[in-house]
Amino acid sequence: MSVLVPGASARPSDPPGPSAKDVERSERDVRERAAEVGRTKAMLAQADGELDRLAIAAEAAVERYNGELVQLRRAQEAYRDIQGRLAEANRRVEAARAELASFAAQVYRDNTGYDPMSSAVAGEGGPQGFMDRAGMVKMLAERRAAMFRRVEASKTVADVFRRQAKTALDEQDAATRRADEAKGLAQGAVATQQAAVQRIETDKRHLERKLGKAQARAAEVKRARERALERAQTRKFRSDFPVPKEVPPDARGAIAVEAALKWLGTPYSWGGGDMEGPTYGIAQGAGTVGFDCSGLTMYAWNKAGVRLDHWTGTQWTSGPHIPISKLRPGDLVFFATNRSDPATIHHVGLYLSDGRMVEAPYTGAHVRIASIHRQDLIGATRPAG
Repeated sequence: MSVLVPGASARPSDPPGPSAKDVERSERDVRERAAEVGRTKAMLAQADGELDRLAIAAEAAVERYNGELVQLRRAQEAYRDIQGRLAEANRRVEAARAELASFAAQVYRDNTGYDPMSSAVAGEGGPQGFMDRAGMVKMLAERRAAMFRRVEASKTVADVFRRQAKTALDEQDAATRRADEAKGLAQGAVATQQAAVQRIETDKRHLERKLGKAQARAAEVKRARERALERAQTRKFRSDFPVPKEVPPDARGAIAVEAALKWLGTPYSWGGGDMEGPTYGIAQGAGTVGFDCSGLTMYAWNKAGVRLDHWTGTQWTSGPHIPISKLRPGDLVFFATNRSDPATIHHVGLYLSDGRMVEAPYTGAHVRIASIHRQDLIGATRPAG
């Protein structure tokens, strides 16, 4: 009887090695993950770019509205001034008319009207008396004619001021309409920006999670380092710009810088800020005490004794333009959507040193220190008192 002895097939089999398909699949997974990381990074960059674009659009709309408010205030002041001049002109017309009426009454009481023939023959004093009275009448007639001319001249002046007042009132009405229109556009731009900030920030957090914990940790470390550097820069700039006891013209910029640095961390508020400091803004800034960009620079330079409008448009023309290579602390640096057209300026900051500025950037952000070296930098101005 033969015995069957199990051969090699009876031993446990070795685990099968990865097949060529397995290797190909794993390599494909690596490539796909790398491509996904690349796409994710591109989407993050696109999101940041969209945030920048929307912030610029909102800031441009806000500054247009600020400009319309400046123009409206000027139209109102012009109207009030002309109304005052018109009231004075009307007063002079009435005074001239009253003088003429008084003169006529006096002539009537004195009975200087006469019949020339009978007066010459039988009047008091005879012919000589007649000649004396004729001279007096001529003088009175000339005086009456002068009074008439004065009344007419006063009426002409009043009519001129009346037409000017009508023109000024029309301009005030037009400026009011432009301001209302600009406010509506700015409100829409800021609302769009704020909605996009929330959406994009949520998307960015989701995308950052997809990049992996290690990269997310690296990003957090980077942000923490940036915050620490910003705090260190803040301390440095504050120590570099103490308040001078004297105020020579070349020290005014340092005074403006010191004033602005005091409000680092203050919220951006559309329309916020006046000569005395942060204020409640308007529209989306109505519930926030803070500054917008031109409000911060207006406040800072007021502390240095230079009065500016709350508008980048006139701040740009508030003094000589300074080459970027010649900037001094306190100079105003401007940013525009078209670097060849100052009419497109949408933002202003206050220069510090080393290519840095203090700025109130956009709704949702805070007064901060940032680089001036951006693609939309158009130029700089040194305000002149």
